[in-house]
Amino acid sequence: MEVREEIADFVAALIGVYSICIIAWVVISFVFSLGVRVPYNRFVSAIMDFLRDVSEPFLRIFRRLGLRVGPLDLSPIVALLTLSIGGRIIVSLIAP
Repeated sequence: MEVREEIADFVAALIGVYSICIIAWVVISFVFSLGVRVPYNRFVSAIMDFLRDVSEPFLRIFRRLGLRVGPLDLSPIVALLTLSIGGRIIVSLIAP
């Protein structure tokens, strides 16, 4: 396998993992906003802190656009679409 293909595969995997982290943050924050949370659980707090620290800087860019429709925040959807399309473009530029 050529080096460019390996780099493209790595970038694609990295984008996939980052997308999973964003989806996990959205789902967990939604579930916890409904009140389903074990209080003072260090493991759950550590996971929440990690997912928030990883996904919030990217999501903050899209939250500035005002993509709120009532109580529904559409910024994670737009962020995931942008990440997916941008990732495909970057991967195709690395290994055509």
